[in-house]
Amino acid sequence: MKYSTLPQIRALFAMKLIGRMCGRLMLPLLLGMVVGTPLLCAQQINAPSDLNQQTSQLLLRRIDQLEGRVTELEAALAKTATAAPSPAPSQAAPPPQPEAGPQAQPAESQGMDMNKTLLRIRGFSDITFHGNDHIHDTPQCQAYTCFPSSFTIGQVNLFVTSDLSERFKFLSEIVFESDEFNNFGVDLERMQLQYSQNDYLNISVGRYHTAIGYYNTAYHHSTWFQTTTGRPFLFEFEDKGGPLPIHNVGASLFGRIPSGAVGLHYVVEIGNGRDSRSYVPPLGQNATAVQNYVDENSHKAFNVALFARPDSIRGLQVGFSAYHDVLTPGVPVRIGETILAAHAVFIRPNFEWLNEALVIRHTPQGGRVFDTPGGYTQISKRFGSYRPYFRYQYLNAADSEPLFPDIRLRAGPSLGVRYDPTDFVALKFQYDYTSLRANPAINGLALQAGFTF
Repeated sequence: MKYSTLPQIRALFAMKLIGRMCGRLMLPLLLGMVVGTPLLCAQQINAPSDLNQQTSQLLLRRIDQLEGRVTELEAALAKTATAAPSPAPSQAAPPPQPEAGPQAQPAESQGMDMNKTLLRIRGFSDITFHGNDHIHDTPQCQAYTCFPSSFTIGQVNLFVTSDLSERFKFLSEIVFESDEFNNFGVDLERMQLQYSQNDYLNISVGRYHTAIGYYNTAYHHSTWFQTTTGRPFLFEFEDKGGPLPIHNVGASLFGRIPSGAVGLHYVVEIGNGRDSRSYVPPLGQNATAVQNYVDENSHKAFNVALFARPDSIRGLQVGFSAYHDVLTPGVPVRIGETILAAHAVFIRPNFEWLNEALVIRHTPQGGRVFDTPGGYTQISKRFGSYRPYFRYQYLNAADSEPLFPDIRLRAGPSLGVRYDPTDFVALKFQYDYTSLRANPAINGLALQAGFTF
C-alpha cells in the first residue's frame, strides 16, 4: 500500500507520541520505527499538499494499540513484583514458634550484639631497681630482705573485661611474673563472673581478692595504681610471704545498703580459704597458698565486711571486716584463724590518707592463742606532676607463731616521691627503713618505672 503523507501528518504524529507516551520506555523505539522508516522518508520529498485523513487515523489507531500494550506490560510487571518474596530485613524477625524449643536458639543469637561481648584488655607493668645494706649471706637473713641490688621485671598484668549482657560481666587478671629463682610463670590472679541485679544486689563467683580491710580490694596487681613502689607488707601477696589470705576462690555478695547520706555498703564472701602457710627456708613462701582446685578440708572460709561512704565528707570511707577459717597444717591439730580489720581512708585527687589496723588470731586446738597485730598509715600530697608520700607500717608476730614464724617483728617508715611525666607513666623513688627483732635494721632504696598500656 502506498502512503501519501504530508508534514502536517508528521507533526500530528509527533505531538500524539509526545503527549501520550512521554516518559515511557517504548517512545524511542516507536519514533525510530515510524520516523525512520525508509519508505516514509522517500515519500516525504514528493508528498502532495493535501491531508490524507485515512492515513492519519491508521497511525493514531496504531499508537493507541501500542499504548494499550505498554499498559498491560506495566500491570504484569507490578503484579510480579507484588508476588516476589519480602526483603531480608523482614525475615530477620520470624514469628515465634513455641512448639519447637531448639529453634528458639538461632533467634536469640541473632538478637545478640557481638560488639558487647568483645574482650577489652588493659595492660600494666613496671621495672624496678632496688637494693639494701643487709648482709645477704648471714644466717639471720630473713625472707624477702636478703636480695642483692638488682633490676627486677615486675608483674606484666593483663586486665581483661567483657560485658556478656546487661547484667552479666566478666573480668580477669592474667599476670606474667618472674620469681626469686629467675623463672617466669603465669598466674590467673583474678577470674570473676558477676551478676548485677541492681545497686543493692551483686553476685560474683570465681577467684577474687578477699575484702579484708581496704587496700586489698582498692589496689590489685599493678604498681601503677599505687602511690608507693609496693604494697604494705601486711597486704603482700601470699607467694611473697604476706600473712593474709589475699586471694580466695568461691562466691561473694556485695552492694549498697539503703541508708541515705550515710552510704553503707556490705560484702559477704564464702570460699576455700588458703592452704595452711608452711615455712619454706629461706624464702618463707607457700606457692600453693591459694586453693584454686581443692580445699584442704571441708570447712569454708567466711568473710563479712561493712563500710560507709558518707555524702557529707567526699572521699571518706570507714569500715571493718571479720574473717574466719579453719586450717589443717598437716598435723592432727586444727587451727582456727580469725582476722578482724578496721580502716579509715580519706582520698581526694590531690590528697590521700590511708589508715588500717588488724589483728590475726590463731587458735590451735587445745593450745594457746596467738595474736598478731599489724597496721599502717600512709599520707601523700600532690603538687602538679609530683606527689611526695610517707608511710609507716608495723607487724608483730610471735617467734613461736604456728603458721608464719619467719615474720616476727617488722616495722619502720618509708619516704618517697612519685612523678607522673605523662598520664601513662609513673616514676617513683623510695627509701625504706625496716627494724627487725634480734637483727640489724635494713636501709633500702628503690627506683621504679610503672606504666600502663
